[in-house]
Amino acid sequence: MNQDLASEIRNKVDIVDIIGERIPLTAKGKNFFGVCPFHEDTNPSMSVSREKQIYRCFSCGASGNVFTFLMNYEHKNFKEVLKELGDKVGINTTSISIQKSSSQYDIFYDIYNFTQKYYQNNLNSVEGRDARKYLEERKIDEAVIKEFGIGLSLQVRDDLIKLLQKKKYDLMTLNKIGLAIDDHDVYSNRIMFPLYDTYGRIVAFSGRIYQNNSQNKYVNTKETVIFKKGSCLYHYHIAKDICRSEKSVIVMEGFMDVIRASTIGIRNTVALMGTALTDEQIKLLKRLSQHIILCLDGDFPGRHAAAAIGKTLMDEGIEVKIVTLPDPDDPDTYILKNGKDKFISLIEHAINYSDYKIELLKENINFQSEKDLSKYINSVLEETVKINDEIRVEIILKKLAKDYNIGYNTLEKRFQDLKEKKTAPKIKVEVEKTTRKDKYQLAMEQIIYFMLNSNNSWVIEEVEKENIIYPTNEERLITSEIIYYYKRNRQFQLADFFTYLQDKPNLLKLLNDIVSQNYIEQVDKKDLFTYFKVLRDYSKQKQILHLEEKIKKESNPDIQAEISEQIRKLKLGE
Repeated sequence: MNQDLASEIRNKVDIVDIIGERIPLTAKGKNFFGVCPFHEDTNPSMSVSREKQIYRCFSCGASGNVFTFLMNYEHKNFKEVLKELGDKVGINTTSISIQKSSSQYDIFYDIYNFTQKYYQNNLNSVEGRDARKYLEERKIDEAVIKEFGIGLSLQVRDDLIKLLQKKKYDLMTLNKIGLAIDDHDVYSNRIMFPLYDTYGRIVAFSGRIYQNNSQNKYVNTKETVIFKKGSCLYHYHIAKDICRSEKSVIVMEGFMDVIRASTIGIRNTVALMGTALTDEQIKLLKRLSQHIILCLDGDFPGRHAAAAIGKTLMDEGIEVKIVTLPDPDDPDTYILKNGKDKFISLIEHAINYSDYKIELLKENINFQSEKDLSKYINSVLEETVKINDEIRVEIILKKLAKDYNIGYNTLEKRFQDLKEKKTAPKIKVEVEKTTRKDKYQLAMEQIIYFMLNSNNSWVIEEVEKENIIYPTNEERLITSEIIYYYKRNRQFQLADFFTYLQDKPNLLKLLNDIVSQNYIEQVDKKDLFTYFKVLRDYSKQKQILHLEEKIKKESNPDIQAEISEQIRKLKLGE
């Protein structure tokens, strides 16, 4: 590894910019904070330091520099990340040779790429005339067809399969990845929409009828080893950068909604391809933004799906707004009927989730029934408890009092009761966590933490002079590496030290562990020597234990006496 090239590239990029392109960051003091993508995080627990050019998560312990973040986030190796960033900042990376990694699934992606080209050719052929006319009537023009890779499956039931078999792809594989049923094409006489994974690879298709018949409107590829519906969001691979710059993501139900929105310039959109929201999709959404706008169908299932999905996202600490479309419109049909300006206005005036839920609670309530009215008001108050804006809370309570002729004080008392119940501490039986680290290990880690601070280079020199007996071999090794790195470079930069340890996974793990702890940063000589004293005590205890073992094995009384005297002097500190 060329350490100098890695340092040059790292010095040219800003870790805050690189991480901020991938997860939303908020400035707090001199650092930036975001939701950690490496564990189930609901509150921003990852800190990114522009000064130190490192990140660390106070919850899961993940830490490192810009290279380690990209390696873990994008599942790339060090050379791939180094070349990517070098090219980004205009540094010559021709010296970095990258061997293309092969996957057992590469053949599946190749088949899908070939199949998409086949479908696109069909659409542009004489046989595709009716399908092109249908798309034109739906205001899907050539530019949109090209952008979204739209194609056509022909009515011949085994045309694609025969072609793929001529390309030496076996029938068992074609069945396995969802393009064949026995020896026939899965798709026949349908407009084909390629579905992508988060990396932009085609992994499935959705075929839509375009002529009047009794078939299902859509046929989707079955789940396969490369296509898990719950792990994908349609348009994610394109929308991810746009969503980060827009600082919001609009979630829709179907891919036609996303395609239609793109025709009027709204591109920070993804589709669920169904109304169920999975844990994996939540993780993907959190990578895009903490501000989500749900724009689902306006019918009864769509409205209630918005309520359910909105609650799930709110529970994850995400800010949720809702766009309400008239029944039975979906975004596609609404835009076609009402145009760009009206749809953009709906997006701009999306309402807070809590307001949407309160409005939804009115459904199927008989307001002439005291029982129903009481149930409705209690439900509204339970929803209002979740709102952290005191002004909005007061507006809701006053409106309830006015609309239903109920005393404001009565509502406020009920609200406070619910709030106290919600915020009452839950009694938990805490299981005491045991740690394998004794005071000597903690002292050594604190010393190492001092050494990692670029302003504490004098500490490195003092540690080298001190004759330390190390509690663990890893601590001895990492200390040696710090001293060697400092002498070689005549300075110490923690961000570059992470890169230096890339081929030493055990030491890198220890470095991550130490960096993620809340050790003291600033130190003077008095503090440092206090920690040295702890380790000298450790050395003394080790010597005493050694002598005590030795005396047990010694049969000569005179030698036993000499050893006992050595032990006595050690205990007295002589």
